[in-house]
Amino acid sequence: MTSEELENKPQETMVEDKMPIPAPQQPNRGFGHGVLLGALLTFFVMLLILFVALLVHRSYTKSQLVTGNVIDENTSEKVDFIQSLIDKYYYEDVNEDDLREGVYAGLVSGLKDPYSAYYTPEEYEQLTISTTGNYAGIGAALTKDPDTGWISITRVYPDSPAEKAGLQKGDLLISADGILSTDVESDTFAATVRGEKGTDVELVYERDGERYTIQVTRDEISIPSINAKLLSDNIGYVQITEFVTGTPKEFQEAIESLKSQGAEAFIFDVRDNPGGMVDSVTDMLDYILPEGTTLYMEEKSGERTDYTSDAKHFLDMPMVVLTNGNSASASEIFAGAVHDFKAGTLVGTKTFGKGVVQVTLPMNDGSAVKLTIARYFTPSGVCIHGEGITPDVELKYEYTGEGTGEDYEYLKDNQVEKAMEILNKELQ
Repeated sequence: MTSEELENKPQETMVEDKMPIPAPQQPNRGFGHGVLLGALLTFFVMLLILFVALLVHRSYTKSQLVTGNVIDENTSEKVDFIQSLIDKYYYEDVNEDDLREGVYAGLVSGLKDPYSAYYTPEEYEQLTISTTGNYAGIGAALTKDPDTGWISITRVYPDSPAEKAGLQKGDLLISADGILSTDVESDTFAATVRGEKGTDVELVYERDGERYTIQVTRDEISIPSINAKLLSDNIGYVQITEFVTGTPKEFQEAIESLKSQGAEAFIFDVRDNPGGMVDSVTDMLDYILPEGTTLYMEEKSGERTDYTSDAKHFLDMPMVVLTNGNSASASEIFAGAVHDFKAGTLVGTKTFGKGVVQVTLPMNDGSAVKLTIARYFTPSGVCIHGEGITPDVELKYEYTGEGTGEDYEYLKDNQVEKAMEILNKELQ
């Protein structure tokens, strides 16, 4: 019962042995005022305690932000101040969503890691499409030089928009629709080159020191990641252009087809292959190598993840793997495993040297962050990051043929010739 109820309610009437009923007493006003004053004081004390608690919490939280997070109070204030400068002085209207995307991208770029990136929802959608091997684009394979930042063409696919536009292997791509290749991560640049079928992309490229500007009309690109043929009566050739979702299936089908045609030895060509998906390359290694560890990764925490091949199937035949400076990432996993298992000979030139692994983490709004999460090691425990793999037989590429694309004359490729020489000796 509250103090107010005590003040306004009369004393209860008591009846006992027919005693007279006393008159109602007057309420005690002094007692009521005391209770009310006490309640108010209690309320204000509670407010004071709550206020002090909030100050302590804010101070603790601020301390945690300063010591444990990037976006501390000072950083937040500076971002707000920079935005106020943009609002006041920038000469055009600004899309606030674009500014926010820029903040997210800038946070990741602060890692100074050429392989980590932030993707907008649109960019992530394009990236997802490209990993299937089917998309609308120009039909050229690209690679980024981590030292210069320039992107170059490593392969032009036959009958592609790139080939029709006159682009060639080795051309430097300076920009696509005004976006400089040195300003963005390679996947982001590739997403700019891709687009809707029938639309144009303006490319600026450099060849022999001269720059040219062209319009290339995008078209649907469906590129098999495996090119296979029998080079002689008993030597099969398998070119692996990238490691995407469907590559392991194509790879197995190519090997079995060539074996049915009489192949007793194999050349696996990962020259100019920029890499791809770890699961794809380890599935392929499981198909050709005996039981053992084909690759292992180590994360920041020290946690180790092993990828292995089992004894169910392996290719017990002589092998050669062709490599060059554009053989990177998953290509180096492939070459390194074959080498460490002593299952084949590496021929060509030193590989690119990308020995770190990325994972792409999608977010609820459709955007994604790609982060380098681990180093990878070949079966013998070597991390080739920044070092590359030196082939068993070092041989600089020379081509004396005239054909390109589907007309390429493999027997006039000196690295292929050396591979065939090695395999013929082993078969004899």
